[in-house]
Amino acid sequence: MKRNPEITNQKVSELAKALGFDLVGFAKAEPLVKETKALKKWLDKNFQAGMSYMERNVEKRLDVRNILPGAKSVISLGMNYFLPDKFKEEKGTGKVSRYAWGKDYHLIIWEKAEEFIESLKEIDPKFEAKAYVDTGPVLDRAWAVRAGLGWQGKNSNVINREFGSWFFIANIITNYDFEYSEVVADMCGTCSACIDACPTNAITSERTIDSNKCISYLTIENKGEIPKEFLGKFEGWLFGCDICQEVCPWNKKFAQTTRVRDFRDAPNKELNFKEILTLTNSKFNKRFADSPIKRARAKGLKRNAEFLLREEKLKDSD
Repeated sequence: MKRNPEITNQKVSELAKALGFDLVGFAKAEPLVKETKALKKWLDKNFQAGMSYMERNVEKRLDVRNILPGAKSVISLGMNYFLPDKFKEEKGTGKVSRYAWGKDYHLIIWEKAEEFIESLKEIDPKFEAKAYVDTGPVLDRAWAVRAGLGWQGKNSNVINREFGSWFFIANIITNYDFEYSEVVADMCGTCSACIDACPTNAITSERTIDSNKCISYLTIENKGEIPKEFLGKFEGWLFGCDICQEVCPWNKKFAQTTRVRDFRDAPNKELNFKEILTLTNSKFNKRFADSPIKRARAKGLKRNAEFLLREEKLKDSD
């Protein structure tokens, strides 16, 4: 489709930033051959652990035109969620990954992405698009890199020179052509801070994560028990883990406080083990109705709390 003179890169960027997105990039909708090969290699090593959904819809991950026939471009959007608050790390409490301190980002970004698409359709009814926020068969980080939002760090996160890696990614697949962004050079260099800091050695040499060892996976997606081999290595993380991001020099130097109000309200920064262990399923669902923490379910969060209580006892006995 020929470009509508009113739907320009600048117009799209202005609209996205007015809606709360901090980063905007444009990539040509073409097969992600190299990235899909890397995904298959990751799957072959069973690094997906229990996330069997990663094994499905490979053809859609390879080519977004299998999602939106006639797709020409992918608009990649980044929304900064960082808050500079520090953890108290009091006994009897567990830390929550920053992305889950406030309202579920899916609820926020889905709404913004739909408003974004509808606004562009008002300019031209022929504009077609589908939005994804890490919930469909789309390689979110690969498209963010292709669209110039940043480079893939050694911890597999996308790092931006202005915001570090503290941002959510949304991808808009569209039938429009745009002027495409330049790919950003890898700026990790010889730094290995994230690899060295990971207490469970989950970061591989290929800029991927072995989910079987990752604290984030073990406390969120994992449906079984946490292996005993990790006892004493969780460093107080109850839901998710930010260690590899906290130690990143780019985050230490360039992280900026989010301008999104729903992220600034952070009621779930640290949670009390006793409170968690007394929650019924209905109370859990009510307490975390609009929080990413609901992903772990009451059973999973209680398991995590019990595991960390065992860690505390272990430390006390040393």
